[in-house]
Amino acid sequence: MQTRFADTDPPKKNENSMNKTNRSVNKIRFVFGAALLGALTGCVGYVDGPRSEGVYVQPSSVEVAVQDEYVYYPGYQVYYSSSRHQYTYRDGRAWVSRPAPPRVSADVLFASPSVRLGFHDSPAIHHAAVVRQYPKHWAPPKSSQGRNEGHDEDNRKGKKERD
Repeated sequence: MQTRFADTDPPKKNENSMNKTNRSVNKIRFVFGAALLGALTGCVGYVDGPRSEGVYVQPSSVEVAVQDEYVYYPGYQVYYSSSRHQYTYRDGRAWVSRPAPPRVSADVLFASPSVRLGFHDSPAIHHAAVVRQYPKHWAPPKSSQGRNEGHDEDNRKGKKERD
């Protein structure tokens, strides 16, 4: 029985060039595979999202704070806000704001004595002090020559528009 040993001789020239060719082909395959994998991975990483053509996005709201300016009519204890076009007064124990004055027409109210007040928040907060300063039968000083202090063009214009 003959025993065979592993071939430890240096490779022949033919085999050596074949191995080099195989290595070159393997390198080309590897580079081509890596390039293909990179290209495919790049395509997978980009996903086109849904179109937003039919989606409504509400714009952010911008609030503008307008300070109330009040005209007070002492004979009726009614406040008028020219910025809100509302009359504020006590109805029983509650404070209410309405588009028309209580128990009197706007013409009669506008013809009565009035005073422009300097606060810009709720009349309910200042009412006790306002009533003390301008009692029910208060009248402006004679120097205003019959013109009411608190009336302005806005009130007159509003009156003409209602007529």
